[in-house]
Formats: sequence, structure tokens, C-alpha cells
Amino acid sequence: MKTMMRHISLLTAAFSLAAPLWSQPRPAAEAKPEAAAQPTPPPAAPKVEEKSSKTEHSLTIGGQTIQYTAVAGTIVLKKDDGTPTASIFYTAYTRDGVTDLSKRPLTFAFNGGPGSSSVWLQMGMLGPKRVALVPDGSKPEPPPYHFVDNEYSILDLTDLVFIDPVSTGYSRAVPESSAKDFHGFTGDLKSVAEFIRRYTTDHSRWGSPKFLAGESYGTTRAGALSGSLQEHLGMNLNGIVLVSSALDFATISFGPGNDLPYALFLPSYAATAWYHKKLPADLRAAGLEKVVDEARRFAGGPYQTALFKGTGLSQEERAAVVKNLARFTGLSPEFIEENNLRVSMDRFAKELLRAERRTVGRYDSRVLGTDLDAGGDRPSYDPSYSAVQGPFTAAFNQYVRGELKFENDMPYEILTNKVWPWSFQEFENRYVNVTETLRDAMSQNPALRVFVACGYFDLATPLYGAEYAVDHMLLDRSLRGHVTFGYYEGGHMLYTNLQSLAKAKQDLAKFYAGALP
Repeated sequence: MKTMMRHISLLTAAFSLAAPLWSQPRPAAEAKPEAAAQPTPPPAAPKVEEKSSKTEHSLTIGGQTIQYTAVAGTIVLKKDDGTPTASIFYTAYTRDGVTDLSKRPLTFAFNGGPGSSSVWLQMGMLGPKRVALVPDGSKPEPPPYHFVDNEYSILDLTDLVFIDPVSTGYSRAVPESSAKDFHGFTGDLKSVAEFIRRYTTDHSRWGSPKFLAGESYGTTRAGALSGSLQEHLGMNLNGIVLVSSALDFATISFGPGNDLPYALFLPSYAATAWYHKKLPADLRAAGLEKVVDEARRFAGGPYQTALFKGTGLSQEERAAVVKNLARFTGLSPEFIEENNLRVSMDRFAKELLRAERRTVGRYDSRVLGTDLDAGGDRPSYDPSYSAVQGPFTAAFNQYVRGELKFENDMPYEILTNKVWPWSFQEFENRYVNVTETLRDAMSQNPALRVFVACGYFDLATPLYGAEYAVDHMLLDRSLRGHVTFGYYEGGHMLYTNLQSLAKAKQDLAKFYAGALP
């Protein structure tokens, strides 16, 4: 500031000294002063245009043939003065022949990461095409990969718009050097909200029932959008679908001083150990749902109490907790003792099948991996992500050009680390938590319904953590029934199990019917 004021003073002095000379007549022989230097004009705004490709298709769902239009394209976001800030890629599917759009729902869908494109929900669960995988999704499909019609798509229930946030898919900041402005909680939220406003306005859909569908960090975004759309755009939603929910990061963040995840991950550990036949005979015979329910009761009762007591726990209480933890996790009492009753997800994934020199996946604990050695305290990679990365990448790249006819030479960023470092400055010194935003949105808009889909074998966003977050939203009792849950024998991408995908479609059909006027 001092430097700037000094420059201003010098400029003022210069002009005041020159003024008297300009006001006096010059001698004829005096040379004319040089023309004042012209200020350098600001650089021209980058030129970026919206483009799209429209194609016609049909799909059979539940024996009914649906004609629909697909549009793959971009919407350019701009400042108030018209300067472009970002080009957002999207894929939209709208049912043909609809004469009354006020009765045709519109769903905006996105994934998470941060850094993920929308390909997972689009070609795994909701869209008209799906990636062909091993039917139960428990192991990788050998290449080459392909896609098929998705008979479990929700296109019969709603029009769909899949959004790729900035730096994912084909979406880019304008200019790209400004991408960091979008790589954070608020920048991401504002850009997605603005895209939704633009699409809704451009396609005359303000009168349609509107839904959001998010997966993983996409559920964090959806929870925040419930308030942002309502407060800043006056856009009330009919429903939100949360797949593999992460509303409160305290439920998934292992670290000193936060004992919460150790209890909330336990039912998912139990489901994993049950699947891999590492539980006692009585629990193996009890079935998955009963095992998870028993583990849930222990985690929320004696185990949570023991964690709360810390070193104040008596030897008798400690011995009882160790015994039950071993019973529900398939881990040895010695290992549990060595970890002070607190086994993180990474250590569980490495330890459960250490004797077989195998690890279990984070996104889907049914999927096995092989590390260089059986030592160490964590897997060297996530085999369940490796099982889906190749198939989804190949299938979408083939689909977007071959069927949607959208040409782009840029790489389609399926899941990129280019968004890092991601800014959570709004939550400095506390965990990211959007439950209060969602509670407030539901309180102000009592018509809003929420559906939470959970995979039993998800070690990224465990089912008990999703339940905890909803229970601690402190919703009024009159609204608690507006949140419903679905449970599936899959992982984070629960739809990789074809039976789970079929069940999810049934659950979503009921949810949409209940959320509409």
C-alpha cells in the first residue's frame, strides 16, 4: 500500500509540474513534445464457443420402448460482463414425445472425487448405456471392453443431465490457468449451480420437478447445492439421490483425536469378513444382513463406549471389547491389541487376508489385490478401482464418439488429480460437513425427499457412517421419514453388481413416485 501511494504521489507531482509549461506559448523553434504513451490495452478475452451433438435413440426398459434424444455438448459459463470463465461438458438424455414438461422430472447427476467425471453414474447406474462387467462385479472383466443397453436406467422415470465439473471429462476453465478458481468447495459449488441455472433456463425446465443425484463427493456437492440452489436461485428441489454418501467427513477421516470412524466402519468390516469367510461359524450362517446388524449394535454400544473411555477402560472391559472386535472383523486379538482397539481401513484391508498374501479393495472389499509382499500396513493399490478404471474409460471414449458423435481431441479426464490441491478453506480447523445445509433446505422446503443408497462392501464411505450423518442432522420428527435408505450387496460403485443395480432401480422408482406431487 505504501509503495502504491508513493507511486500515486510521484505521478501527481509530475503532472502538477508539467501543467504550467503546457499553458505557456512555445517558441517557434522549440521541438514538439513526443506523444504521450498510450496505455497497453487489456488482452482480449479468450474465444470459446458452445458446441453440441444431438442424436436419436431408443431403449427398452421393463418391456417398454422409450424413444429419446441424447445431446453431448458444452455450456460456457460467463461473468456478468460476458467474459467466459469455464466450458462445462455435459450429456443430456430427454424422452421424446413429452407434451407437458411440468410432469416430467429432470435429474442433474454428477460424481465426486474431487476430480471425477460423471461417467460412473452415467454408464454404471442411471444412463441408457452401461459398461458390461462380470455380473456380480466381484472381479475384473478381461479386455477388450464394451457397453450394452442399460435395462435398469431411470430414463423411464426422469430426463437426465450428467455434469462434468471443471477439469474433469472435457470440462475446462477459461483460460485453463484459472482452473484453481474452481478447485475448491465454493468454486466448484458455484460453477455447478450456475450450470444448472443455465441448462434449466436454456431448455425451459423451470416448471419441471427437479432432482439431484450424486455419488461419493458428489453427495457432498449435492448436500451443499440443496441450500445454494434454494437460497441463491430460488430453485426448490423435489428430491436428492445420494449414492455412497459422504455428508460429514468426520465419519470417514481416520486420525488422532477422532475415534468416530473406527466404530462406523465396523459393520462394513464385518460384511467384508463375512464375504471372505473369516467369521465364526455362527455368524457365517446368520447371513449378511444379520451380521451387519449385530456389528452395528456392538459398534454403537459397547465399542463406542470403550473408545470414549480411552485409557480409562478397565482390563475386563478391554478384554471383552477385543474379543468382540475379533469376532466381527476376522482379525486376531493380538492384532487388535497392537492397534489399541483402533483398526483403520488401510490396516484392515491389508491384514484380513495377509496369510493368503491378498488385500481387499477400498471401493469394493469383495475384490482382491496382490501386493509385492505381505508386509506393510496398507495395500499398495486399490484392486477394486483397477477393476473398473479400464472398462469405464474405454467404454465412454468409444461411446461418446461412436454413438453420441461428439468430437474432441482432448483427453476425457475420467478421474484426475489435476484438481489438487483442492481447497476446503471454508472448513478450516474442522471437518467438512454439509448436513446442516441439507437439514435447513429440508426444513424450508418440506416437500424435499432424500434417498441414500449404501453398499455393504464399501470401505470408502461405509453404510453406518451414512446412517450416523443422517441421524445427526437433527431433523424435526415430522421430516425424518423424508429420508429413506437402500442397502445393496455391492461396494462404493454398488451398481457393478447386476442384482444390486436391479434392486436400486426398483427402489428409485418408488422414491421418484413418492417425491413427486
